[in-house]
Amino acid sequence: MAQKEVQLDLETICCSICLDVLKDPVTVPCGHSYCLNCINRFWDEEGQKKKHSCPQCRQTFTLKPVLVKSTMLAVLVEQLKKTGLQAAPAGLCYAGPEDVTCDVCSSRKRKALKSCLMCLASYCEEHLQPHYDSAPLKKHKLVEPSNKLQENICSRHHEVMKMFCRTDQQCICYLCSVEEHKGHDTVSAAAERTERQRELEGSRQKLQQRIQDREKEVKLLQREVEAINHSAGKTVEESEKIFTDLIRLMEKRRSEVKQQIRSQQETEVSLIRKLQQKLEQEITDLKRTDAELEQLSHTEDHSQFLQNHPSVSELSEDTDSSSINVRPVRFFEDVTAAVTELRDVLEDILRQTWRNISLTVTELDVLRSEPEPQSRAEFLRYSRDIRLDPNTAHTTLSLTEGNRKATVMNQPQSYSSHPDRFTVYTQVLSRERLSARSYWEVEWRGTRVHVAVAYRKISRAGNDSGFGCNDQSWALDCDQNTFSFYYENIQTPVFGRPSSRIGVYLDPRAGVLSFYSVSGTMTLLHRVQTTFTEPLHAGLWLPYSPGDTAEFCKLK
Repeated sequence: MAQKEVQLDLETICCSICLDVLKDPVTVPCGHSYCLNCINRFWDEEGQKKKHSCPQCRQTFTLKPVLVKSTMLAVLVEQLKKTGLQAAPAGLCYAGPEDVTCDVCSSRKRKALKSCLMCLASYCEEHLQPHYDSAPLKKHKLVEPSNKLQENICSRHHEVMKMFCRTDQQCICYLCSVEEHKGHDTVSAAAERTERQRELEGSRQKLQQRIQDREKEVKLLQREVEAINHSAGKTVEESEKIFTDLIRLMEKRRSEVKQQIRSQQETEVSLIRKLQQKLEQEITDLKRTDAELEQLSHTEDHSQFLQNHPSVSELSEDTDSSSINVRPVRFFEDVTAAVTELRDVLEDILRQTWRNISLTVTELDVLRSEPEPQSRAEFLRYSRDIRLDPNTAHTTLSLTEGNRKATVMNQPQSYSSHPDRFTVYTQVLSRERLSARSYWEVEWRGTRVHVAVAYRKISRAGNDSGFGCNDQSWALDCDQNTFSFYYENIQTPVFGRPSSRIGVYLDPRAGVLSFYSVSGTMTLLHRVQTTFTEPLHAGLWLPYSPGDTAEFCKLK
């Protein structure tokens, strides 16, 4: 009985708008109480109505009522707060718009606590009690409140659908199983649920495994991001240092040229000043002599004139005839020309290498490598401007066409000594480092050529320094009749129609190196799948007669 009284008190102090314990309770003229904010918000939402109403009894008021604090309810709410009771028990809470309502409550509906799959009804705490007290009702299946209980009723027989037809893949009642579903594969809904529960668990295990795999991939990508950030920061730092060194070197050379020019300027000007002073002294002496002669010319005493008159030979003698050779006004123009030539050379180098640097930066393969291109247009997306490095060229190779073309010559060329130069085989490496996806084509003429890629550290001397004769290089050997591939001095026959143009595709990250015969179409000759441990360089080896040529093509 005491519990009933407490329940009544809790119902009394609940606001019928927010369904919670009253906050700042106020009473309207009809006697109903609400939270101050709730009733004000309710009346504000009524908008431009000339009358205001009570949310419970719907009594209307011509003028907006003056709200008066309900002292008794306020005291009661404060007492309940001190005892720790902040809201009515779940079973006594009235149902809101989104709640499942009790099917037994006759007046104002309370929120359902459970739904019964046998009764196909939902109950609040008060009306659910018989399911806990009555032995027959205890066997009923109680679930979380649901508004979809009626979906368990057969629309044809109005019976609970406790069967499942596997033939038609739908829930049915018992009468359906013996009528229109007669002869079908039918089982109890519980049995089908058990079977599908196992399938669901299997699906969940697979899903959870996929989640774990994706989480590992996310962590891997995060590590990749950290590695990229670290590598980018380190590369920026090193690049800044290199560019700073270049700038410092240029500044040093500029200062040295300036100093040399100024020093030579001082030397030349000093010599000219000395000569100038000598000439000016000579002019002074000549003017003094001329003045003396003029004075003598005005002497009226003949004897005095003749005694002081110098001899004609003495007057005509030029003791220091002029030897000044005035040059055209050019002076330091040759220095300007030399500096201009240096600028042009540097600009050419920057133009040739900048595109390769830019491609190396923009084509870094962070994620899994893309599929190998299929058409020549797709290959050309990765085309590289390949130039040969004169410091690596064998002395019998002549490099022309902007260092794109190599030709075998009869006589050694006038190359300076360099530790990178090949000394045994007529080979040459590219200047460009190939660390990103790259494609290039080689046009060759003559007897034979090896189209290769190699590490920079490949040996420059010895019998094993030839492209394909070691584990530092990979080479396609092309002659007029056949192709062969070489690696570690092992020959692999390559079948394909001989071609004067060879395409090379390199994906260092994926470890892919492919050679193609390029004519009207592209035909794959040989494909290598390996692991490259450092950046590669393109290479050419022309091992036979003078006049043989190979050229890196300009690709658009």
